[in-house]
Formats: sequence, structure tokens, C-alpha cells
Amino acid sequence: MEQAQSFKRVALVVEEDARHRASITTLLEESEVQVIQCESGEAAELVLDHVGGCLIALIADVDLAGRMDGLELAQIAKQRFPELRVVIMSVNSRVTRLPDGTQFLAKPWSPLDLLRETLH
Repeated sequence: MEQAQSFKRVALVVEEDARHRASITTLLEESEVQVIQCESGEAAELVLDHVGGCLIALIADVDLAGRMDGLELAQIAKQRFPELRVVIMSVNSRVTRLPDGTQFLAKPWSPLDLLRETLH
């Protein structure tokens, strides 16, 4: 008898705004992705330290609570986990200093675009 192996997809969502964070979380959970939520880059860095290798994606806004912004967090994530899918969001479409391999998603985003960039 063959045993089914359960593979849990986990994403880290880092967003200062609780409503936006909840929207992203709901969308991902409806797509069968477990979500770890943070509102600051510093908290997200701790998550990366503990479970970064298990994540399928990091989704972060440029503007975060705390001293670290989403671009700094993306740089740290890509240095530690080069294969990690990283999506940076902002209302400012002129964000130009994205780390290599990082995707950009302008706010407001459509649910389909977010899923495409995150789960591609």
C-alpha cells in the first residue's frame, strides 16, 4: 500500500496594514497555502532564521513596521535562500532597486496576479 505524502506549502506574508495582510492570507489559504504573518521586517527575519528553508514564498510590502523595509528584507531572504520566490508590493510603481530574482507587484493588485506571482 502506497502512503500519501503530505507536502505543506507555506508562505510568509509581511505587511504592516492588517486589512491587506488578512486579504493576502485569505487568498493564499484558499489556494491551500499555509501562511505565517508578520508586520515588521525584523519579525520576518526571525521567521526566516527558523523556517526559511521550508517556505515557498515571501510576500512583503515595501513599507513595513519597524526599521527594516521590504526591500532590505527581500535582500536578506534572497541571500539566505536564493531559490525562494520573493514578491515585493508597493503603491509606488517606481520601486527600482529590487534584489535580483525578486518580483514586483503594484498595489492595488488583482487576486489572480498575486497568485500568479506567488505560486508560479
